[in-house]
Amino acid sequence: MRQFSLLLFFGILISISSCRTDFDTVPSTGDLVFSKDTIYLDTVFTNIGSSTYRLKVYNKSKNDINIPSIKLAKGLNSKYRMTVDGTIGSNGKLFTNVTLLAKDSLYIFIETTASSTDANPTDFLYTDKIEFDSGANLQTVELVTLIQDAVFLFPKRFGDGTTETLPIGDDTIYGFYLDENDPVNGNELIFTNQKPYVIYGYAAVPSGKTVTFNPGARVHFHADSGLIVSQNASINVNGTVSTTDKLENEVIFEGDRLEPDYANVPGQWGTIWLTDGSTNNSFNNATIKNSTIGLLIQNNNGTTVQIKNTQIYNSANYGILGQTARINGENIVINDAGQAGLACTYGGNYIFTHCTFNNNWSSSQQLAVLVNNFYTGATPELKNLTAATFNNCIIYGSYSNEMILNKKTGATFNYQFNNCLIKFDNVSNQYTTNPEYQFTTDPIHYNAIILNKDPKFFKVSQNKLNIDPTSEAFAKGNATYLIPLDILGKTRTLPPDLGAYQNKPFPQ
Repeated sequence: MRQFSLLLFFGILISISSCRTDFDTVPSTGDLVFSKDTIYLDTVFTNIGSSTYRLKVYNKSKNDINIPSIKLAKGLNSKYRMTVDGTIGSNGKLFTNVTLLAKDSLYIFIETTASSTDANPTDFLYTDKIEFDSGANLQTVELVTLIQDAVFLFPKRFGDGTTETLPIGDDTIYGFYLDENDPVNGNELIFTNQKPYVIYGYAAVPSGKTVTFNPGARVHFHADSGLIVSQNASINVNGTVSTTDKLENEVIFEGDRLEPDYANVPGQWGTIWLTDGSTNNSFNNATIKNSTIGLLIQNNNGTTVQIKNTQIYNSANYGILGQTARINGENIVINDAGQAGLACTYGGNYIFTHCTFNNNWSSSQQLAVLVNNFYTGATPELKNLTAATFNNCIIYGSYSNEMILNKKTGATFNYQFNNCLIKFDNVSNQYTTNPEYQFTTDPIHYNAIILNKDPKFFKVSQNKLNIDPTSEAFAKGNATYLIPLDILGKTRTLPPDLGAYQNKPFPQ
């Protein structure tokens, strides 16, 4: 009987305790502490949702407290939305009677989707604030977002619910043709610097047309998107030298995630694809960032792709992948790629002068430069490599051998390296007798090679592959191959430095 009484007593006690909701909380007195007093949600495009940002709220007192309200100052009209410790409150705008235990904290996650018309017309900032409590106990955290207006290019949606696609061989992909008489955007074949462009799917240049990118154009690709230059179509990227770090005259191709966390994330979008038969293509003062393949260049209809003063960074697979391509490259910088920075494959004709190819990708399979004369597929094929010429170049990286020449007999394989710094350590001696790698005893293919010397780039992780006078690449170039101005428009001195940059002292 005594045991039954004890059980009944504890059961009543638990029942009473579970019915209480206040468990001795006291009202908030305005002494909350915040991880930040202002939340900057970074730049977003108009009507495109932001990433999620976190605010931590601390109760450093000895009492369990009750916060009467946590709300957005603009109320239900706010373009921000939030969750408080996993709850959505009233439409993510208002939360009441929020309990915060002593010496504890809670998380608030904030997002926004806003239009440029919602922002301040003078600075394009959209602002609001989170208000904790009211009256004398009111505390606030500011919210600030830069809303960037843009031109959005995407496939049409038809009345039957289907969307526009592009034919690729026997298949189709999500994409559309750029229209020089689009009723909304006007001439989509001319990209200006008036607004950034955001592309969904693959934008294709129609046959017989040319797409032109004016100085300062900014092009952002959504995931699985890119640009296709069709047969008999052309691309002209007409950037010019910039005078500030903002690269105001550079034409920049990158992903559509503008937050700092995505600044150097590879594979955010697809590629710029110069298809078999595209013609008269050129790139000048262009930056291509965070793609899967920066430039995919196939047979160019007998013309040569001119690539000058161009930077390609953080490519998931290749910086430039040439397949039976014809490329003339001057002042090119390629840094970091999952497979190869530059791949000259399936034959072709390639000349690169004053270029810097570096690869520090964390894999033993990566290369700075790959050259071959074949295609490995269901039906392997050979193609003539009529030229792969490198003059006054740097080929370097974190792996022991950063260059591979993969020759198959049965097709031409012509290559030459003049005044180049090359990383080729041959640690296992597997290439010692290979005729393609006789750097010091083969004057037909190699002249004035600097082997396995550190070029001492400024900051590789920040894509700053400048050199200074202490570099092994300093003044080692041959004036025969001189490009008078470097990638930044700086005059080269004689003898010239190797690579795309004329030396300058590094900042202290």
